[in-house]
Amino acid sequence: MQVFRGLPPADDRPACALTIGNFDGVHRGHQAMLTMLAHEARQRGLPCCVLTFEPHPRDFFALRSGRPELAPARISTLRDTVRALRGCGVDRLVVLRFDERLASLPAETFVDRIIVEGLQARMVRVGDDFRFGVRRSGDYALLDAMGMQRGFDVARMMSYEVHGLRVSSSAVREALAQGDMARTAQLLGRPYTISGRAIHGRKLGRELGFRTLNLRFPHERPAAMGIFVVQAHGLGPGPLPGVASLGVRPTVEDAGRVLLEVHCLEWPAALGSEGGYGRCLQVDLLHKLHDERRYESLEALRAGIERDVDDARTWFAHRRQAPRADKIS
Repeated sequence: MQVFRGLPPADDRPACALTIGNFDGVHRGHQAMLTMLAHEARQRGLPCCVLTFEPHPRDFFALRSGRPELAPARISTLRDTVRALRGCGVDRLVVLRFDERLASLPAETFVDRIIVEGLQARMVRVGDDFRFGVRRSGDYALLDAMGMQRGFDVARMMSYEVHGLRVSSSAVREALAQGDMARTAQLLGRPYTISGRAIHGRKLGRELGFRTLNLRFPHERPAAMGIFVVQAHGLGPGPLPGVASLGVRPTVEDAGRVLLEVHCLEWPAALGSEGGYGRCLQVDLLHKLHDERRYESLEALRAGIERDVDDARTWFAHRRQAPRADKIS
């Protein structure tokens, strides 16, 4: 998959089949649309192209209004969005910086400059609630009318449901906020995963007897926070069971930065003490144990981590013994 930061160069703009959206989480509704788009693109001999935005437009407007708390909690990092889109058969991903210039484009100008000139779209597929242009003035009816004038087909996909529940990024955020990882996995069609390169931290976990690998989450408000049972990919031939903290570490740090700290229950001896750093890991968050806690002392923190490790081992033991009724349907 080709990834472009900004519109592709003028000499690299083949006619394409296009969809537009934020794709936070790349949930099952997104996946259904992308499957349909990729199929139609192949039928017409066109590359399948996704246009998305960074930062999230609602992030931009929340900051501009001076009310950052109105920004949506972030489900996926851009890295994980790219990985998920690649898995959906997308050929080209265009990430536009959402700034004042883009926010002020009239809807008709957005169609002409971005969809027609910038991406050479021959067909466009959008969700049923798609809006675009300054003050969200453009809607499906306008896009369809301009498509007939400018020579591209337009269609929309209606809501996608799982067990009667409308699948949306808002529904995924709600499930994550409630710590319901099973429902999150149903909405996503896969376990909720955070990936990144393992970095060195303060080595406090090692001093407490629980070595951790740290992954940055580059957004201030992740949709999920707390202590989780996890499995980590990228340290050996298979996934390793573990327990992880996703949050701001209130006992030892007050800097506000968000880290995913992963402690593997079974550390591969072949890696040695430093072998995990620098590796790109994928961490599946399988079950939430509890919210972050502020402990009175490092000794209380150590005891808390020990309980979390024991609870994670118990969870994995029950999972191995239970009938496989946890398949995502």
